[in-house]
Amino acid sequence: MKKLKTDWFSKARFGLFIHWGLYSMPARHEWVRHIEKIPQEDYQRYFELFEPDLFKPKEWAQMARDAGMKYVVITTKHHEGFCLWDSKLTSFTAVKAPGCRRDLLREAVEAFRAEGLHIGFYYSIADWHHPEIPIDKVHPDRINAVKQNKKRDLKKYNEYMCGQIRELLTGYGKIDVFWFDGCFPWAREDGRKDDRWDAANLVKMIRSLQPEILINERLAGGAVPAPYEIDIKTPEQAVPDNGVRDDGGNLIVWEGCQTLSGAWGYFRDELTWKSVDDLVVMLIQHVSRGGNMLLNVGPTSRGEFDSRAQERLKELATWMKYHSRSIHGCTVSPEWAKEPENCRYTYNPDTNRLYAHCLVWPYSSLRLPGMAGRIKYIQLLSDCSEIKFHEDCDDVIMELHGQTSLSSILKVPRPVMMRPNVTIPVIELILK
Repeated sequence: MKKLKTDWFSKARFGLFIHWGLYSMPARHEWVRHIEKIPQEDYQRYFELFEPDLFKPKEWAQMARDAGMKYVVITTKHHEGFCLWDSKLTSFTAVKAPGCRRDLLREAVEAFRAEGLHIGFYYSIADWHHPEIPIDKVHPDRINAVKQNKKRDLKKYNEYMCGQIRELLTGYGKIDVFWFDGCFPWAREDGRKDDRWDAANLVKMIRSLQPEILINERLAGGAVPAPYEIDIKTPEQAVPDNGVRDDGGNLIVWEGCQTLSGAWGYFRDELTWKSVDDLVVMLIQHVSRGGNMLLNVGPTSRGEFDSRAQERLKELATWMKYHSRSIHGCTVSPEWAKEPENCRYTYNPDTNRLYAHCLVWPYSSLRLPGMAGRIKYIQLLSDCSEIKFHEDCDDVIMELHGQTSLSSILKVPRPVMMRPNVTIPVIELILK
């Protein structure tokens, strides 16, 4: 079988998303400039006072690796326009910020790469700081859009964007993923679906600099067909029931991006944080439908993952320690494997093993539809202890309790198999 450049990505299955910028200072959502219509002159105070004195990227990388993540995607520049790297095309960078004076992106890349993680760059097409980008319906200065847009030249912004992308792809070694975002109404508010930033030639440049790089679909601006070859589809805050498929029903490479809470950037007072149970189930759902999960953390302005994020990552690390082989390298199960009640299957085609993730623990028995004649051995993944089973017509029934015969007339009940003390129990089916 021909090796595809997406193979590593589809085996990784779990990545870390990082949204970090000046919006971590007001700590009221990464869209704070839009929500509160903050003028650039007022937002500038965050640039003047940004001081990430507790930034230790090695700790970030270790937490990601321990949690079973295989790659990272970090915001080089979000919609606010602030750059985490030493861009020569603007002074609105971490290196020029008086309280920072550091290339935060370089430090992060080096730390994650040292832990063996693949590197991805997020880049926002929208840029609320740049004086030439057209003002749209979500721009902080949208009240004055018509008047201001007469003076703006999109061609100049495109040259700036192209130059910045060239900086990112020539100054930080091999980059595995380029994750575009921020395709907002100024590109399609007249009803068109096109790309005013010349996506086809931009992608051509990107691939000339980094031939193996994976590019998501968001640069296409919704144009059908897309003006370039899309490597990854990136649905947001949802898990498609049947994965992401092409017009012929074939599964394509996809990655769902998810938040720990209700925001991508650091939001101090956000209360809707997902539990570790929620996060593990979400990860299982993604992999069982043939996709990756990119889980986001928004660091504080001092450069730390806040305590809630650290707690979740630590709990994920505990579950992944025992169950990572039901995630890494796995995908949707074969068509003949019908999922049991309250379970989700993942399947590793290289090892020919099927994993039943028990969203509800079946204390008595678990029936596996249509599995008769297919199973060699069954074990609980957390400790690899045997689970007995027998066949019943076309099905397999796992014996989670039963009786032991001491003689022809004396039978002793065996205890019900206890629910394993893990977030979501996983049963490993070794197939014939």
